[in-house]
Amino acid sequence: MRSEQFLTASLRAEEQGLFAAEMLAAAIQAADPAEAVRQHFFVNDGVISAGGFSVHLQEVRRVFVVGAGKAGYPMAQAVYGLLGSKIAAGIVLVKYGHAPEPAIGPIAIIEAGHPEPDENGAHGAARIAALLDDAGPDDLVIAVISGGGSALLTAPAEGIALADLREMTKILLACGAPIHEINCLRKHTETLKGGGLALKASPARVISLILSDVVGNPLESIASGPTAPDSTTFANALAILDAYVVSAAVPAAIMQRLRAGAAGLLPETPRQDNELFHKVHNVIAGSNRQAALAALAYAESKGMRTLLLTTWLQGEAKEAGHFLGAIAREIAQYDSPVHRPCVIAVGGETTVTIRGSGLGGRNQEMALSLVEDIAGLSGCIVITFATDGTDGPTDAAGAVVTGKSAAAAQRLGLIPMEYLQQNNSYAFFAALQDLLLPGPTQTNVNDLAFIIL
Repeated sequence: MRSEQFLTASLRAEEQGLFAAEMLAAAIQAADPAEAVRQHFFVNDGVISAGGFSVHLQEVRRVFVVGAGKAGYPMAQAVYGLLGSKIAAGIVLVKYGHAPEPAIGPIAIIEAGHPEPDENGAHGAARIAALLDDAGPDDLVIAVISGGGSALLTAPAEGIALADLREMTKILLACGAPIHEINCLRKHTETLKGGGLALKASPARVISLILSDVVGNPLESIASGPTAPDSTTFANALAILDAYVVSAAVPAAIMQRLRAGAAGLLPETPRQDNELFHKVHNVIAGSNRQAALAALAYAESKGMRTLLLTTWLQGEAKEAGHFLGAIAREIAQYDSPVHRPCVIAVGGETTVTIRGSGLGGRNQEMALSLVEDIAGLSGCIVITFATDGTDGPTDAAGAVVTGKSAAAAQRLGLIPMEYLQQNNSYAFFAALQDLLLPGPTQTNVNDLAFIIL
């Protein structure tokens, strides 16, 4: 990805602007999905190997490629580049705008809805299920899984309509539920999540190549863990709805299924001790930490001191923004925890509790909340962005804030707190021309934020 795609009005004006843009490009390059596959999936002398597992192609009757996620196209492209005609068939689901072509050899690429599931996703998931129904013990299924797969790979359980899942997702997103809680609900209202895809592929062998967009890289949470054992239960799902006091708003069909499952009338998702996982090999091919470290390596090459503070940032976006602002102030006043000139990186995924009617995303909201916190700090730049290039339901990846942003907003008559109260961060940064608009990056390893001083 070109560094020019990250330049905003503020970055063009700041002395460190080009450096910052090049650092972001380095982070995205390090999370390149195709390269991640090639670093973890190998074909040498007729032997396929990944994550300590290997199998000779002579022992494989057919190879199927399936998957879902925003990085699905380049991941499938890399697998096809290594196996070519050995692949019998495949289906991979990606977000709209993420598929340059409708097919890669025998692998069909289907675009579908995200973050709310749609008919295309449900149709594509049904096609994947039908393909895996034909898999036998001598077949090999290669799954390419990345962030966004939870919404894209949508296979409603019996008695539940797609509209029910859409409504449940909308409710949970609006109340600020973290992704692992949303995915718990998905795993107990659908059939391909929570180990469901592995179950459907059984008795075939499965290699799952996973690009993580979840804090800590828990296999069962990334894309709702389609090829991983699940530790959550129907009772857990009910408890989440009770905690947010939304049980009465969730569609009746979903509540009926969850209550039946909690009563023991439905089977739980497959656990770690299920023998089907003896033939499943999950491999983390790329992560948020990998991208953050690459960005900092670039910064160090330019003479900057660096610190990776955490890749576990979670919680309300606006509170996380104040946290970043406080760190910037600490550096500016006390030259601590890192001496200037420096770059501090933070990774993770925050949430937004929607109370207003504006437009934005968690990264833009985080940036907006710290505008006044760093007002007047000379040479300070804070960048927050989603590595997939899409922050919430917008075309922006995030935003840039500098010590001059508050004054610029004041000249335009913009009051940051008012925009924050309306969850209208997109309009605020659009007026300042400080939205990050790189377009789809074809990867997804969660969110990154950088403090440059």
